[in-house]
Amino acid sequence: MRTKRVSVCVAIAVSLMFIFTTGALAATTFKLGVLGPFTGPSAKTGAEFKGSVKMAMENIDYTIGDYKIELVWIDSQSDPAKATSAYAEAVESKGVQVAMLNWHSSVAAACMDLAAQYKVQHVFAMGAAAIVNEKYKSDPEKYSYWAAKGWPIPGDLMPGYVESINAAIASGKFKPEKKVVAIYGEETDWGRNVGEAFKKGFEATGWTILSEDYFPFTQTDFYSLLSKYKKGKAAVLVGTSTSAPSISGFIKQAGEVGLKSIIVADGLGWNADWYKMTGNASNHVLDMIPRLTTKASQDWAKAIKAKFGYNPSPSASGLSYDYANFFIKLAKRALEKHGKLDKEAIHEVVLSELNTGKLTYGKADGALIMNEYKYTEKTVPDPVIASDAYFFPVLQYMNGDSNIVYPEDWKTAEFSAK
Repeated sequence: MRTKRVSVCVAIAVSLMFIFTTGALAATTFKLGVLGPFTGPSAKTGAEFKGSVKMAMENIDYTIGDYKIELVWIDSQSDPAKATSAYAEAVESKGVQVAMLNWHSSVAAACMDLAAQYKVQHVFAMGAAAIVNEKYKSDPEKYSYWAAKGWPIPGDLMPGYVESINAAIASGKFKPEKKVVAIYGEETDWGRNVGEAFKKGFEATGWTILSEDYFPFTQTDFYSLLSKYKKGKAAVLVGTSTSAPSISGFIKQAGEVGLKSIIVADGLGWNADWYKMTGNASNHVLDMIPRLTTKASQDWAKAIKAKFGYNPSPSASGLSYDYANFFIKLAKRALEKHGKLDKEAIHEVVLSELNTGKLTYGKADGALIMNEYKYTEKTVPDPVIASDAYFFPVLQYMNGDSNIVYPEDWKTAEFSAK
């Protein structure tokens, strides 16, 4: 009888230990959502998001303090309706407490309301169009849950193209017959915002706008549109698309129809396989993307290639890697300040330290792409744009290589016209 009682007591003790241990483990699991286009027309970008975030988390063994980080992939499919459905499921069914990243502006604008509704802090989303800023500023308290954009509004970056082209004309490196420009782009908030910025910048410097044309980002046939540009004698074509098949098709077909225009293809280099997809049709094309200029960033790129099998783009892979590490720094600060890691603690640190410029992430922390990621009360939800902070140079592609042609003190090659 005594033996049976002892056995029962041991069994109960073991059961209680299992229950308490299991409960403790569950309590220390922190679910981090990662929003991205993991399927659909921008799936290549989604794959780069995944690789970079995984590598950042592996570096800390998925552990912050006593918390285990569990990643929940939220597939936007490049579609706002599908993205909001996936986002709601991630919060309601999968227990996501905080989320990060995103690619499309239309998806960002749609998901902002869900982040506010569920009070899920979302950081470093790269949907950049002005609609996101307008929505944020319409109710900063409500939309404080969609904080610290990972990409500024297009109007703050696009002037670099206008300046570089006008500088090339002034120096005699580019001699267009007439200052005629055609604007093209995907039919999205992002595409139209970029187009508006181009229109404003070129008209202000004496250029004539031939036309503005927007198309579905799934479109890959541009022969008719490009023939119109050729007939209209456009000296410059400026635009963007977040879809790799779309932008690469545009560039290849421009060569096929015999266009001699200088092409600005903002975002071509977001896809690491841009040259494989375009070949020498990309020669002379202008783009604005960050560069892997340091040994640390180049070593990281080699590590990504070895682990995942692709050459990482500085924009999709590099920025998402830096932002994943910035999130880690943010989470550690929340744990240090509040003694816990949850959405309330992170939200408080976002408001008091991230949005005010007290908490930043720079080269000293291990940043690979930008000199420093910093937000202030004046710039939120956008980052500070400056040569020593968040800044993109103008690149020109040639035979698979990219060289900085603007600004003057950054350039590694001279602007080259066709």
